[in-house]
Amino acid sequence: MIIIDRALQARAEANNPVRVAMIGAGFMGRGIANQIVNSVPGMELVAIANRNLAGAQRAYSEAGVTDVQTVKTTSGLEEAIARGKYVVTEDAMLLCQAAGIDAVIEVTGTIEYAAGLVLEAIAHRKHIILMNAELDGTIGAILKVYADRAGVILTACDGDQPGVEMNLYRFVKSIGLTPLLCGNIKGLQDPYRNPTTQEAFAKQWGQKPHMVTSFADGSKISFEQAIVANATGMKVAQRGMLGYEYKGHVDEMTSMYDIDRLKELGGIVDYVVGTKPGPGVFVFATHDDPKQQHYLNLYKLGEGPLYSFYTPYHLCHFEVPLSVARVVLFQDPVLTPLGAPQVEVVATAKTNLQAGATLDGIGYYMTYGQCENADVVQKENLLPMGLAEGCRLKRDLPKDSVLTYDDVELPEGRLCDRLRAEQNAYFAEKKTATV
Repeated sequence: MIIIDRALQARAEANNPVRVAMIGAGFMGRGIANQIVNSVPGMELVAIANRNLAGAQRAYSEAGVTDVQTVKTTSGLEEAIARGKYVVTEDAMLLCQAAGIDAVIEVTGTIEYAAGLVLEAIAHRKHIILMNAELDGTIGAILKVYADRAGVILTACDGDQPGVEMNLYRFVKSIGLTPLLCGNIKGLQDPYRNPTTQEAFAKQWGQKPHMVTSFADGSKISFEQAIVANATGMKVAQRGMLGYEYKGHVDEMTSMYDIDRLKELGGIVDYVVGTKPGPGVFVFATHDDPKQQHYLNLYKLGEGPLYSFYTPYHLCHFEVPLSVARVVLFQDPVLTPLGAPQVEVVATAKTNLQAGATLDGIGYYMTYGQCENADVVQKENLLPMGLAEGCRLKRDLPKDSVLTYDDVELPEGRLCDRLRAEQNAYFAEKKTATV
């Protein structure tokens, strides 16, 4: 990763910046815009799309860019980019279609809306950097198939915990150890939180209550750990993950896991609550060579058999431009599915649910997400959390019950449902072909 700064410097000196566009201009999008404009020589944020045009304009304004052009056509966008203008638009499809853009950062946090945009960007052979674990954890595997066919990269990003975990995972593997646990450190986990309980915190930090709720109720971390599992081949030890609460340091937790079970599963993804250093990530790994075990002990990593590695922070939008550079300059995805999903996120009743009700979205009042191994999800016909919004309940369901497809009527005509069905069929066929 250290080579990225010099590669970007070379692009800056050659007056040939990496040209990136961004879809979504909320709290995180504004941070990304500010970072690229003011701190990343060799990269230009040439366009921002947002369904509310004022949001896109605000993102540029907060970054100190005042000369911004509004466009409504692909040709208008291409012309503005050629003239070196910063561009805003309400039509995100333009960013996916226009020439002169190397990569698109997707920061909407949506699933149905984002799915169409990602397919369009792929069709026009643009790399896509997702800051959208919800999309990735629902239909990322089939979107990766589309990207591979088009010869472009679809990847999650540095900064968010999954990308930081994957960087650490790759480092640990590169020095000869075998990772058996990829973990995320949380300060709070309460599946019954909702936008009302989280309103004050959201207001304090200028965020949306439902987004804050998705972190507090465990939905977000479930999506994040699911995409780490899908990029590493790991599983979960149980539905919802183990989720130990521990007030000490993560280094002290290596004895809490059954190493034989970890090996049997091929490694697991998990989270811990209240553990130091929060809000970081960690990898527990083994080494089979007694000589190297001796060195690891000398270097203060202990006697094993599990060795603890951690990153004590994640810096979200600060690191996203590094992901763009890795993809465009080095064809190096940060985190992308290996193939068929290994872990899914399933919809679970946050409260008693009544027949006839229409389910609200991620981080709201009716459901929360839990990780489950993909083979169980298929066998039990469980409803993915990413598809729950807008579904109509056929029957009453008690609090904490996991929803199935049989419990709901899906909205008609959704692209995300078609892609999900295609994903299931594609990987089922591949599995049959290899048996």
